[in-house]
Amino acid sequence: MKLKYIFNILALSLMTASCGLDYEPVSDYSDVTEGEIENPEEEIIYQNRADAESALTALYEDIRGNQNYLQLDYLLIGDVHSDNAYAGTTGSEVVDPATNDLNGTTLCVNRDWDYYMLQAAKCTKFIVGIASVGDGSLTDAEINTMRAQAEIFRAFIWFRMVRMWGNIPIITTVPKDITSENIQESYESYFPAQNTESEAYEYILKDLEDAYRYAPEGNGDKTRFSKDVARALLAKVYAEKPVRDYSKVIQYVDELTARGYALCPEYGDLFNIDGAVKDGFTATPLYSNTVESILEIHYPVGSGNWASWMYGRTLEDWDYSFSWAKWITPSRDLISAFDKIGDNKRKEQCVVYYDCAWSNYYPSDNYAFMYKVRSGYANIYFLRYDDLLLLKAEALINGTNPDLAGAADIIDQIRTRAGVAKLTAAEKSNKDNLFKAYVNERRLELACEGERWYDLVRLDLVEEAMAAAQRSDSGRLPLAVPYTANSYLLPIPQNVLDTNPNVVQNPGY
Repeated sequence: MKLKYIFNILALSLMTASCGLDYEPVSDYSDVTEGEIENPEEEIIYQNRADAESALTALYEDIRGNQNYLQLDYLLIGDVHSDNAYAGTTGSEVVDPATNDLNGTTLCVNRDWDYYMLQAAKCTKFIVGIASVGDGSLTDAEINTMRAQAEIFRAFIWFRMVRMWGNIPIITTVPKDITSENIQESYESYFPAQNTESEAYEYILKDLEDAYRYAPEGNGDKTRFSKDVARALLAKVYAEKPVRDYSKVIQYVDELTARGYALCPEYGDLFNIDGAVKDGFTATPLYSNTVESILEIHYPVGSGNWASWMYGRTLEDWDYSFSWAKWITPSRDLISAFDKIGDNKRKEQCVVYYDCAWSNYYPSDNYAFMYKVRSGYANIYFLRYDDLLLLKAEALINGTNPDLAGAADIIDQIRTRAGVAKLTAAEKSNKDNLFKAYVNERRLELACEGERWYDLVRLDLVEEAMAAAQRSDSGRLPLAVPYTANSYLLPIPQNVLDTNPNVVQNPGY
């Protein structure tokens, strides 16, 4: 049995699960991009520098070319599964997250597991292979730098997986061919058991800590897996793992600040594009690689992506693909949260109203759409400084030695940019009040970017927030299953349980 065969099975299931979303096909899988390994202990994976560099480039193309998993489905769980958004259109793919009707056959859950497992395996193959390039043409420093970039990507993937499923298989070796002599050992490689959530986080930290030492400096290019991306992920991981370390959150955020990261002068700088609507303009972002961006993906004119027309109008072509109901519709509850504090700047960057031909959640002549990705050439952000800065505020509120004044200063900095009044004295002086203000601030600052659900889970607020939304938001669909402690993790795909007896379903499914 060859590794190529396993990769092909994964790729086939991935493409089958996502056939309704492949508007821009993912990269092809072949011996050139994946290699063919019969015995990794005896066979070199990369023959020379060109092979290794090509493989690293392919990893970057994977993160750039897979918006359906890395961005679209992330918003489905992060915003539709929370109180921020409605499903938008019909069909179980989007309605199941909105109604908490997730199960082992839910399409987005299945395709995400397959995609993330495949990407983690590809990163692992690179990490193993880069250690010994056939012609010896890479220096130790070059090997370390290239390995670190793959480690960041693998940690990024594992972090998403552990947030979604908790106990996940962590694979750090390339499986051998199965022979009569090693069948038991090889079987465990091909059908691994789950690691615990805590174990998974330790592997994530191991990758990130190595990358922190060896990853390249970004030098202003926010599309690379740089040392600053490692810092940002370390802060997020320490804020979320079962035993948190808020002092580490503060340390890594402070390092990012010292590196020159800051808020853009205007919130809209992150999302605005050039030209006037309907004029056939180029629709490129006004700003890329800003002081606020840590990791982003670019889609230059001539390439583009389909993400914008999944959410609303693609402004470089006003009527293109605007004949069907869009995904991830901002909820009345979210819009009300903006209005409650007079937050017009961020609301205008998050929500836009158009006439359309459907009325699933709003009147067709005044229908709300998600607006943060408004062009096929818009940047897609994976890590931003405002997210990290707010996590520092959380650390100052909930850490061992609370600093309410320091946390309030951060929140006020975020609110001032948004044109919103600073916190009141009552909010600043009381820990519970400040914490509530903090949670709301993260919701509005990062609305429709996929973070809301994971904030609710991390802060044990799922049942409270979702019950309130169900009571007050007239647009929400009836729940199929109430939100409980079992809702915090997603179901393991049924096909994984059917094929791997070492994997156990999460409670409640």
